[in-house]
Amino acid sequence: MQKREQGKSGGAAGGNAAPPPKRGRPFGSTAASMASASAADSVAPSTLLGPSLQIHNSFSVEQNNRRIVLALQSGLKSELTWALNTLTLLSFKEKDDMRKDACLAKIPGLLDALLQIIDDWRDIALPKELRKGHRARTLGANSVVTGFGNEYEALGTNTLLPQLGLGSGSSATELTGQKNTSKRRRSEWWLDEDGLFNLDDEGRAEKQQCAVAASNIIRNFSFMPENEIAMAQHRHCLETVFQCIEDHIIEDEELVTNAIETIVNLAPLLDLRIFSSPKPSYIKITEKRAVQAIMGMLGSSVKAWHCAAAEFLGRMIINPDNEPLLLPFVPQMYKRLVDILSLQAFDAQAAAIGALYNLVDVNMDCRLKLASERWAVDRILKVIKTPHPVPEVCRKAAMIIEHLASDPQNRTSLLAYENAFAEILFSDGRHSDTFARILFELTSKPNNKIAAARGIWGM
Repeated sequence: MQKREQGKSGGAAGGNAAPPPKRGRPFGSTAASMASASAADSVAPSTLLGPSLQIHNSFSVEQNNRRIVLALQSGLKSELTWALNTLTLLSFKEKDDMRKDACLAKIPGLLDALLQIIDDWRDIALPKELRKGHRARTLGANSVVTGFGNEYEALGTNTLLPQLGLGSGSSATELTGQKNTSKRRRSEWWLDEDGLFNLDDEGRAEKQQCAVAASNIIRNFSFMPENEIAMAQHRHCLETVFQCIEDHIIEDEELVTNAIETIVNLAPLLDLRIFSSPKPSYIKITEKRAVQAIMGMLGSSVKAWHCAAAEFLGRMIINPDNEPLLLPFVPQMYKRLVDILSLQAFDAQAAAIGALYNLVDVNMDCRLKLASERWAVDRILKVIKTPHPVPEVCRKAAMIIEHLASDPQNRTSLLAYENAFAEILFSDGRHSDTFARILFELTSKPNNKIAAARGIWGM
């Protein structure tokens, strides 16, 4: 389930170093390392960090789909390891034939089984006083030992029953007392914090790894177009990822990252009204809680999180069904997005510009307030002047200013930047047309008395 060491295989592929693979992508997925991947199939890997699995080319998901789902539902460590490794490699591989077989529609019950692993971890992840509700345990309920943690030692310590044939001096009273003690110990496994299914630290860490691996697989599935509709309409899936995002302060960072990336991929098809639909609910997430969870991520100091949250909000606001649910949070959104523009990271600036571009396009109130927001126009102009390495980001930044200039109430505040607009008009041919329209909007309208008096750009 853990990623293999990179680097030892990079030198064998050729003189040039291979580009870094995508996050979490296993060995052999990039073009430069495909040559060494075939050699790795024939020998046991010695540089792996944890359990791994190499799938033969003849492996068929259609023939093993029932086995995969049953392995995930078993709760046994060995079965979970096999199923999670298999699904991880199938979902990460860039071979079309492998990824097509990993479609959720071809494996009934797979998504629910993966979500159950995450839910099972979240049931034991929080202290008792912070738990949000009791859920009947289903994973491993019929097994004496599941294989997680030190359950073998616990079982061996507490199940030593006295043997009647050993020692003739043992009294019936002592035997009765030992039996009662054994029975009491076995019953305490279900009640005490250190019982059989209340795992030790090692067992909890292994459960956490399984939950992270399951969330990683769900994230990978969200990249496949054939899975997007099914996942965007799956209420349990959305409730689980939004709850992980909501608890990002105390939840595993990798689990939260996988959750936020999953909903970013599903954002174009996501309708927040699903949380008030008659579909069965598992966690009772409401539309307001979902948006508040994303706003919490937007305010996070972790770059990957606030960038993903900005991208998600930008995609959600263009859906007319989601717009009424997001409008109460618009003032917080654009203020935080303006703050993100001050960061030196190009990907953060791109995410903020993309979200602001959609916000000002669909919301008039945002156009009015953004123009008067301190540093907003300065930071948008800085993205254009620097310039940002992605030309599309610069184009959207210029279009944001054009949207602001189209509103008559913003002309007075934007005229303070007339010289900056004129400088870009004459120095940057890529945006000269846009800024010519901006200056025309600001100075040539007959109802603009200040522009008529100045008469510099009038026609």
